[in-house]
Amino acid sequence: MWKGYDVARFKSDLTAGIVVGIVALPLAIAFAIASGVSPSIGLITAIIGGFIVSALGGNSVQIGGPTGAFIVIVYSIIQQFGLTGLAIATVMAGLILVLMGLFRLGTVIKFIPYPIVVGFTAGIAITIFSTQINDFFGMGLRDLPGDFLTKWSVLIANVSRIDWITMLVGIVSLLIITLTPRISQKLPGALISIIVVTAGCWLLGMFMPEFHVETIGDRFGDMKSDIPMPHGFTVNMATINALLPSAFTIAMLGAIESLLSATVADGITGSRTNSNTELFGQGIANIVVPLFGGIPVTGAIARTMTNITNGGRTPLAGMIHSVVLLLIYLFFMPLINLVPMACLAAVLMVVAYNMSGWRTVKAISHNPKGDFSVLLVTMILTIVFDLTIAIEIGLLLAMVLFLRRVTENAEIKVYGKQLDVAEGTEMHTHEVLRVEKGVSVYEIDGPFFFGIATKFDEMMRSTMQDKPLVRIIRMRKVPFIDSTGIHNLETLIKSSQKEGIKIVLSGVQPNVHSALVRSDIVNLIGEKNICDHISKAVALANNIVRDYNVLPEWRRRGLDPV
Repeated sequence: MWKGYDVARFKSDLTAGIVVGIVALPLAIAFAIASGVSPSIGLITAIIGGFIVSALGGNSVQIGGPTGAFIVIVYSIIQQFGLTGLAIATVMAGLILVLMGLFRLGTVIKFIPYPIVVGFTAGIAITIFSTQINDFFGMGLRDLPGDFLTKWSVLIANVSRIDWITMLVGIVSLLIITLTPRISQKLPGALISIIVVTAGCWLLGMFMPEFHVETIGDRFGDMKSDIPMPHGFTVNMATINALLPSAFTIAMLGAIESLLSATVADGITGSRTNSNTELFGQGIANIVVPLFGGIPVTGAIARTMTNITNGGRTPLAGMIHSVVLLLIYLFFMPLINLVPMACLAAVLMVVAYNMSGWRTVKAISHNPKGDFSVLLVTMILTIVFDLTIAIEIGLLLAMVLFLRRVTENAEIKVYGKQLDVAEGTEMHTHEVLRVEKGVSVYEIDGPFFFGIATKFDEMMRSTMQDKPLVRIIRMRKVPFIDSTGIHNLETLIKSSQKEGIKIVLSGVQPNVHSALVRSDIVNLIGEKNICDHISKAVALANNIVRDYNVLPEWRRRGLDPV
């Protein structure tokens, strides 16, 4: 990464860092206010957290800071436990992320189903949008309910309180944000909107004293530009138990968003993210930032993309972005007090629109119904309840649907008098085996876990009336077996032995064979009755039947075919 670093690359990183710092400014402020904290906390989070993520993370172009994804969970924690509770939960989340990195769980996070990610992201977007209605329309409502449905009932009941001047300021802000990219993709629409609208409102206020819209200064008072000193907090087991679910949600959400951002960045730059190092860096950032009063930190996709498109290729660009925000924080905080709240609401509405991913939602609606159901359930639970419940239920539903698909796609075949060895393979030479009367051949195609085990058990019970002398269970396509499969297989062997039926296993893979050894099934069935190929299993079964058939009738009675 640093090999061959020269002046030209430094200039690219410097340019990218300055641009990203400017772009990050309105977002840090807006996300902080929407989360229920002051703008200064958002800036402190972006400054300290962004620097640590760039310095210690596993992706060279990742830009860290507060993001829209955390708004819902942060706002909920503050309502229930206050700022101290948020700080403790964030530190706990940081520790979880560090442990995930140390235990090399970075790749595991990537296995979270895509419909769940799209679902909770869309749910967060709708929730963010709903939180901005009050400020966008200048309704002046205080202490709005936190839950979605009650909040909208209060908003609808107070439609008469809409301030038309404030709404006009919000509409102008929206127009500037959406039209700026048509002039130039490199111009940050959110920042241009804040500068133009803030200047316009200030000038109108100078010449028209009756003109006034609520500003950041009106809401939070004049904010100081002093860097807060680190502080600790008291923690006990009761607090930890109460905040652990929220901390886990912050950690999972941070891991998902940062690794998703890193994956997108890798696709553009051709680099390769060290997922575990990235989680470690995110964890350290979330441990340190709360000590300065900050909120959760994660990788930000939009800011990371801005960094890449402006030439940033090393962590230095992310560090410069933090320095730019620090300079703004130290020298321009008085100007931030003049920004209208309606303008910030417009910024967040655009962020919510971009987060919603409605095109992706529409595309997934054409996919299998199970995927779309997971998306809808996750989205609705995020909106109506909270992110913790949404992710938990979404994952549970996704797993249930996955197991159902595996069970439905897995096959259990029953062969008759003949068996083609090449069936189900790419072999061109067909070897047809003759199966003696009294031999039943079953083949399990798929993992022998609890779903398939039950299905196989039901099939065996349905064929119990056809009592053979030997049952061959072909397991060449069984990649693994779980405890339920082992239990059902053991039960089948014992019940078959009581009825005088021999069990022969064929094509058992090494890892499945190891599981059978550990469970003592090999001793139960006998090693000689576990064959590595179906031709050997059929030959063994045919011999058992022939030997049994040549016995006199009086010898067969009461004798097992074994």
